[in-house]
Amino acid sequence: MSSVMRSSWPLLLGILLLMVGNGMQGTLLGIRGGIEGIPTSQMSVVMAAYFGGFLLGSLVAPRMIQSVGHVRVFAALGSLISAVLVLYAVAPDWIFWSVMRFLIGFSFCGVYITAESWLNASATNKTRGQALAAYMIVQMLGIIIAQLLLNTGDPAGFLLFIIPSVLVSLSFTPILLSAQPAPAFETIKRMSFGRLYRASPLGCIGIFLMGGVFSAMFGMSSVWGSAKGLSVRDISIFVAAIYAGGLLLQFPIGWLSDRMDRRKLVLALSVIGTLVVVATVALQPGIMWLTVAGALIGGVANPVYGLLLAYTNDYLDQSDMAAASAGLLFINGLGSMAGPLITGWLMGLIGPDGFWVYMGVLMAALSVYAGWRMTRRAALPTADQGNYAVITPSATVLAVEAALDDAQSPDDAERPAAQG
Repeated sequence: MSSVMRSSWPLLLGILLLMVGNGMQGTLLGIRGGIEGIPTSQMSVVMAAYFGGFLLGSLVAPRMIQSVGHVRVFAALGSLISAVLVLYAVAPDWIFWSVMRFLIGFSFCGVYITAESWLNASATNKTRGQALAAYMIVQMLGIIIAQLLLNTGDPAGFLLFIIPSVLVSLSFTPILLSAQPAPAFETIKRMSFGRLYRASPLGCIGIFLMGGVFSAMFGMSSVWGSAKGLSVRDISIFVAAIYAGGLLLQFPIGWLSDRMDRRKLVLALSVIGTLVVVATVALQPGIMWLTVAGALIGGVANPVYGLLLAYTNDYLDQSDMAAASAGLLFINGLGSMAGPLITGWLMGLIGPDGFWVYMGVLMAALSVYAGWRMTRRAALPTADQGNYAVITPSATVLAVEAALDDAQSPDDAERPAAQG
């Protein structure tokens, strides 16, 4: 790992600064929306716009990189992000914010794709797994740090919008001045959804459901906190706990997944998530137990996302992994776009608890579907499974495909796709 840090630290430092900026703007908008009196239904559109832009970026950004190159795309989209972060505070209007969120989602997707292709090219076959793991850890740490910075200013003012803008601008320096040349870039073809579903029904349905859970956590946590009357401090603690839980539990759950039927683990984690939601809604706990609940939800949702990708990967030829990853992330994007909209509708219907109810329903649905799928297909022997890869829901197809490819055992390159 030390050799990876020495060779990739400029890129990882730049990504850390980018993630701090992204983590701040998502939470800050939810808090500022409450201060401005913007209804939950309108804030849900604002939050959903980010995922719409991210989805479009996954389709368009690779073509942009092929046309004008990595450096120009990174610099152009990064500059747009920096500008939008300041413009939020200029016009606190939900329609304007929705347009800005769409642009920033599109831009972040392009920036991630560029950075991930640089990282992938800078690593060797021996160090790629460590480099990708470091990248995912840095992403999560950036969002956690962002929540701490929210307590340094007044969300009703301009400072908290200026800080992420400055951090994003500074992130360009270590990345663009890195000695690593821009790599060759090829677009990834997509597998048909029919073929992808036939390979892994659980993977497709599960990724769609978890896209909804992740977007609710990432987009609507601060909106829920504002509606609940929590302070900025409490909201920042809650959101940080979600990502801290996801970071800490990725590795032990990944270790378990390589030693058992992954579906059993998906079932167990989704049941745990459902029970956490039920307990939270029933008990209406204070901030201490809300923090614990947030850590558990994040600790369940992030590893389940990686589990579903790894499970689908187990039923594919290695030559199909890139196309399948692209298809799965598109499905995830569709679920992510719907998440904030449905959450906002439920919160308008039943109050702040709609935030928890939505995630609970999706996790319960996943547990039921995973249990049913276990009756339809025999378990794959653990010897035939690829290794679990640490993957966050914000990773683009390049990082996902590279991580899954690196996670295969040496014999897996010749392994035929599992049948059944």
